[in-house]
Amino acid sequence: MKKLLLGGFVSALALASAAQADIKIAHIYGKTGPFEAYAKQSHDGLMLGLEYATGGTMEINGEKIVVIEKDTQLKPDNGKALLEEAYGDDGVDLAIGPVSSGVALAMLPVAEEYEKLLIVEPAVADSITGANWNRYIFRTSRNSSQDAVANAIALAGENVHIATLAQDYAFGRDGIAAFKEALESQGHSVAHEEYAPTDTTDFTAAAERIFNAMKDLEGDKKLFIIWAGGGNPMGKIQAMDPSRFGIEIATGGNILAALKAYKDFPGLEGATYYYYENPNNEVNDWLVKTHQERYNSPPDFFTAGGMAAGIAVVEAITKAGSTDTEKLIATMEGMEWMTPKGKMMFRAEDHQALQSMYHFKIKVEDGVEWAVPELVRELGIDELPIPVRNK
Repeated sequence: MKKLLLGGFVSALALASAAQADIKIAHIYGKTGPFEAYAKQSHDGLMLGLEYATGGTMEINGEKIVVIEKDTQLKPDNGKALLEEAYGDDGVDLAIGPVSSGVALAMLPVAEEYEKLLIVEPAVADSITGANWNRYIFRTSRNSSQDAVANAIALAGENVHIATLAQDYAFGRDGIAAFKEALESQGHSVAHEEYAPTDTTDFTAAAERIFNAMKDLEGDKKLFIIWAGGGNPMGKIQAMDPSRFGIEIATGGNILAALKAYKDFPGLEGATYYYYENPNNEVNDWLVKTHQERYNSPPDFFTAGGMAAGIAVVEAITKAGSTDTEKLIATMEGMEWMTPKGKMMFRAEDHQALQSMYHFKIKVEDGVEWAVPELVRELGIDELPIPVRNK
């Protein structure tokens, strides 16, 4: 940064100019609250991504990257106010976050009002890059449709009947809607669907309705569960012995802590966003090695997502040669970049990052704390027909 010296002193104007030269990024995420584990992974991954993409300098085009953290506490009103504060008072060049889809939906109009970028990571609801989208929104995380299409490919088949259970909010509702659409595109349908409040602890009534709807069906029967955070109903429903009706539980991937519960489900199949042993590329090799050295554990689900966002920011600003919003939008639309999951690409129409997903089958290994989502096959970008939903 240039310093203007006047009589041996750095002028106030020069100091202000130097401060303005910093690249300021707000990370607005649920640092405290029910998704705290997701949030920590996301932030660790973001910082690792910035480090990796800058070769450890934490600078882009000679300007220092400054990351300002703000905690939404998983409250939509907080997310909205903190993003306004970041754009207005802090003068950030762009923002990243949040964890919750509900918080993200409250934040989207703020980006449009201030005409500044919001890179959504890791919130998943389709409506973020669908009905509620605006041109200042980019998303590096997968969306509900990517989860849904991948799981439909992994689970559907001849004479397979699938019921669903999900949380009754944007993440769950969008996820099931996309899953049903994906099944229908393959000539299948959902046999029954249930939604439960996020704080549900007793799943007896919902499970009984599912069992009654499926018990007389002929063929393979699966209950596909979409659930985020604590209180996952898999174990409780398994305790009700769905196998007496020929029903198997199925679900998507999850963080390592949640995968411990999957040890009760050897052979369970689904599709996942990330498991550290599945991708095969240099970026993931670096992430796995570095994360193990620094945290004495492998990187997790949202660590990979945070890293993808950090790399995307560096790539975009480097290629645009500027933090100007319009130049960044022009650069990022259609931009491809390498992540721990391999190549990602921002689709020009809705700024959703297209990316691989992974069909897995649960394997229980001695000496491993969690169940291993062993790779069946990688589902590449070209194999996942993800709808554009912002029209």
